[in-house]
Amino acid sequence: MSRLRIFNETDTENPRISTTDLAEIASELAKIGVGFEQWEAGAPVKAGDAPDIILDAYRKDIDRLVAERGFKTVDVVSISPEHPERETMRGKFLDEHFHKEDEVRFFVDGSGLFTLHVGDQVYEILCEKGDLIAVPDSTLHWFDMGPQPSFVAIRFFTEADGWVGHFTGTDIAKRFPRHEPASGG
Repeated sequence: MSRLRIFNETDTENPRISTTDLAEIASELAKIGVGFEQWEAGAPVKAGDAPDIILDAYRKDIDRLVAERGFKTVDVVSISPEHPERETMRGKFLDEHFHKEDEVRFFVDGSGLFTLHVGDQVYEILCEKGDLIAVPDSTLHWFDMGPQPSFVAIRFFTEADGWVGHFTGTDIAKRFPRHEPASGG
């Protein structure tokens, strides 16, 4: 179940807000300029399907988002617990960083934990199947796919070089919870 928890940056134990209500999640994130939507496939899809099948199943929403935001590239990434580079891939995103373009991800399957650091607040968003998150450029954040990653996501890019992280060098991400999903996501 998708979830939002909002913490003060100095209190990693006691969120001031914790909700699984999708409308409340979207409302709270909108206050900091973060988009949160729910999408449904236009045709059945599952983990392991070819990227073109996945993209076609969400074509209406993909085309709308590309038209609204001017994305130049859309792709599908799939990570499973058996992936030989899973630990390296997980480690790449665990420290606080920002991008010079929006980071937009749609979860076709599985889950991941986006954590945003805005002012003195930390927003922890558990994204699951059907969730789209749009993190504005320059927003400090980190992402955890968990020790046994299992997700399929559609990624949107405006820059030709795709994902480029600019790391802050702080240790804040180490102080907050990691993604430890139950088996299967």
